[in-house]
Amino acid sequence: MVEPTLIPSPELDFDTPALQRYRKRRAFKDKAASVSVAVGGMSVIVAVSLIFFYLLYEVIPLFKSASIEEVTSYPLPGEAQQTWWLAMEEQGEIGMRLTEDSVVFFAVDDGVVIKQERLPVPRGVRISSINQGSVGNEQLVAGLSDGTALLIEHQYKSSYESQPDGELVRTIAPTVSYPGLEAPVELETAGAALLHVAARSSDDGIVLIGANANNELFGKSFELEENFLTGESSLAEIELALPEINGAIQQLLLSPDRRWLYVLLEDGALQMFDIRKSEAKLVSQVDLSADGAAVTKLQFLLGDFALLVSDSAGNVSQWFPVRDDKNKYSLQKVRSFEAGTGNVTALSAEHRRKGFVTGDENGRIAFFNTTAETRLLAEKVIDSPVLRLAISPRANRLALVDGRDQLHLYLVDNEHPDVSFSALWSEVWYEGYDEPEYIWQSSAANTDFEPKYSLMPLTFGTLKGAFYAMLLAVPLAICGAIYTAHFMAPAVRKKVKPSIELMEALPTVILGFLAGLFFAPFMEENLPGVFAVLVITPLGILLFGFIWANMPDRVRHLVPDGYDPLLLIPVILLIGWLSFAVSPYLELWFFGGNMRDYLTSELGIDYDQRNALVVGAAMGFAIIPTIFSITEDAIFSVPKHLNYGSLALGATQWQTMVRVILPTASPGIFSAVMIGLGRAVGETMIVLMATGNTPIMDVNIFEGMRTLSANIAVEMPETEVASSHYRILFLTALVLFVFTFVLNTLAEFVRQRLRNKYSVI
Repeated sequence: MVEPTLIPSPELDFDTPALQRYRKRRAFKDKAASVSVAVGGMSVIVAVSLIFFYLLYEVIPLFKSASIEEVTSYPLPGEAQQTWWLAMEEQGEIGMRLTEDSVVFFAVDDGVVIKQERLPVPRGVRISSINQGSVGNEQLVAGLSDGTALLIEHQYKSSYESQPDGELVRTIAPTVSYPGLEAPVELETAGAALLHVAARSSDDGIVLIGANANNELFGKSFELEENFLTGESSLAEIELALPEINGAIQQLLLSPDRRWLYVLLEDGALQMFDIRKSEAKLVSQVDLSADGAAVTKLQFLLGDFALLVSDSAGNVSQWFPVRDDKNKYSLQKVRSFEAGTGNVTALSAEHRRKGFVTGDENGRIAFFNTTAETRLLAEKVIDSPVLRLAISPRANRLALVDGRDQLHLYLVDNEHPDVSFSALWSEVWYEGYDEPEYIWQSSAANTDFEPKYSLMPLTFGTLKGAFYAMLLAVPLAICGAIYTAHFMAPAVRKKVKPSIELMEALPTVILGFLAGLFFAPFMEENLPGVFAVLVITPLGILLFGFIWANMPDRVRHLVPDGYDPLLLIPVILLIGWLSFAVSPYLELWFFGGNMRDYLTSELGIDYDQRNALVVGAAMGFAIIPTIFSITEDAIFSVPKHLNYGSLALGATQWQTMVRVILPTASPGIFSAVMIGLGRAVGETMIVLMATGNTPIMDVNIFEGMRTLSANIAVEMPETEVASSHYRILFLTALVLFVFTFVLNTLAEFVRQRLRNKYSVI
């Protein structure tokens, strides 16, 4: 027997030049891929971090405290007389000082007198009282020692002159005028001094009211009349009804509409009279000295609606008239502030914001904002009492007069006083409202508007829209994903899944356009049909399924297994057609021919054409593909051996799905829901076009809303850069950013817990 010859195996050389080059290329590719993935991941983290820090950079100035810096001080310009009023023009460059008989204009920076003009009053007549016509304008009314009253208006005209070197130099020319009445108007016929005075001047008339030492009120009203033949205008004197005052008068104020006369008595009583009627009527009376402190100043806030009341204990309170259900007005205390530790001797309201400044007997000044309900600054600046305060219209300069007749000038940095945590997230009692409310209203047509920056309606609208969208999308998407991944025939699944995922490519602006211009009016006209579809469709599907399951085998076997869902398409179309076909009859039988009017009149439910139901349907349609795709992948990725093992042990298909597949796929399903919620919260175009953008807090599904993202899209193009409104819009973006970040972090935490829990299956 011949023994077989063993052929030695060839030796393998793993260090050939070709293999070495291959290993180097592979190592390089691995390293490049690793570095690329790391750089890409870090880039995403850096980009998200930069977005966060940029938003924070824009938001931080909102919460910066106010500060002041003294620029200069000098003796009061003009004659050594009592200073009745102090003011500054727009630029804060020229000041106005009203003395006993003259108006003095001076350069604010150095006190140099620019112009001095004597009031048109007889020799020996002096100012005995002063009052501001309206906060934010240049009108004053002076009560004189001979029983007359004089309207004074200081104005400033800017002009530009070209210099030889081509530079433009601005010149501000101050003037003083006496609007409507060029001479003092006699009020007190006996010639006694007017110790208190109030006035209102407008395009259609003038009202002057004064009080003498005997606490008697005198007044005159002039209305503008135009001769329709000649076109000439003249002032006609109208009888003015004034009340009798029982008590010593301390101060008078008159509302802009010349209806309400406020009389402050020395005992702390504040009386509110309606003088529009033929006989003056006491509408409301409150005791301002209930806390035991004497009232020192009474001043209108910007808008001349709310009243500021300061007292000897260093407190300031805000009051305004509130109308009740019976259309009766009463003065209500809205909020109070602690100005300092001494008697408030000076009080001045800002010209363009709901803020004010106080000065006390200890030389301490304080800045406040009523809407934000905050004290922005409290600082001792001088060693003598503050007698007069003047803040420039831009609120960037402050001038005060001390007890030594020295004028002190300060630069003020107080950019965003109307923003605080309470103004953003708490109920605020705004002027003209009956109670505190959450309001977003960032702009208005008038200059004395009180900004309303509550973020609660926007946050509520965001959650409301997302809730109704998820209410529609989650059941449909998850149930559809379960059937597609587990029960549907593979051939049908290959067509259905890409078709649904293709829906995600549809631009949301198209969905918003269709929802706002087609679906919203269609729903309003066919509201019973819409609800009929929502109710009848599930019942119809169950009924058809029951009938199909009980059909003879020869009929059911005509349709291959897994293709059964295709039979539902004509069923759903038929149900939809029937629902809208019978909609007019349902509306006539059950809702008196108009379901919208029935909801409003019978049930008290307001109906807005662009409402949460429209948004829920449109936005739900937009997020269904996202939830469906991720959920379907999660269910389909469950290992097949778990499915086969469960079936082999005798479990049904449904038991296998509920007890094995769904728990295993739950981390992916939860992620799908959270990603869908994140998209619903951040959606912009659909809610922008289909909600009506009304920032209200109402769970009513037939009411609209405004979301955080839509609010940014609507208002950002119109806002002034670096203004409070501008930065608050960035704050809404930051809130949205943090909300989605926290939501995703929580979702990832829950997903990991679910993965760890069901990984042992």
